[in-house]
Amino acid sequence: MIAEQSARGPQSRRERPAKAALTREGIIDVALAILDDEGLGKVTMRRIAAALDTGPASLYVYVRNTEDLHAQILDALLGRMAPTPEGGSWRERLRALLTGYAQVLFDHPAIARMTMTTHPVGPHYFSLVESVLELLDEGGVPDDGAAWAVDLLLASVTATAVEHGGGDPSAASPANTDDLSVLAASIAVASGETYPHIVRLGDEMLAGTGVERFNWGLDVLVNGILNTPRNGQDAPRGSKQRTN
Repeated sequence: MIAEQSARGPQSRRERPAKAALTREGIIDVALAILDDEGLGKVTMRRIAAALDTGPASLYVYVRNTEDLHAQILDALLGRMAPTPEGGSWRERLRALLTGYAQVLFDHPAIARMTMTTHPVGPHYFSLVESVLELLDEGGVPDDGAAWAVDLLLASVTATAVEHGGGDPSAASPANTDDLSVLAASIAVASGETYPHIVRLGDEMLAGTGVERFNWGLDVLVNGILNTPRNGQDAPRGSKQRTN
């Protein structure tokens, strides 16, 4: 037995399997796992480093800072979006695509808030933008208008998710439940002489489901995009625009 051990050489009691090489993708995978289990507040460089059995400083070779980390997390989440339905008009497919984007942000409100100040990058975000531009092109939106419209549409969805985040966009009310009840009570006792329009339209201001208001808002934007040239002039007569 002693002879066999000598032939193999000394064996360290501290030996363990070699750690997998660090990669950007591996870091983001661990960050997503922490996000799903513990929330964005726990997704820190120190927490990720501990999960990877390394030091926080080693992560900065692959991720510039926390802002970059969050942007990459969003891009990975966008990769989980369901594909856009193939059937239906371009408007219906655009609505379905943006609803899918909204659901990602509703499910991760902290990421939605981050998106308001950090411009997302990455292949999945680019695929989202490409799909929006493709649908706008199919709808007859001129290239210069589409180039600006994609930012307007995504920003509107993001703002909606920030306001109502933490649930299902189809169930979101015009405001958070508590805020909505306070608003309704305030309108009920408001002076009709001082605030005639608010009193007259109070019920309508609070009416509608979340999905109705979300879809109406998208329709308003799309209709405006179709009929508002970037130069600020009226659309030329006889211009061909698809409205279906």
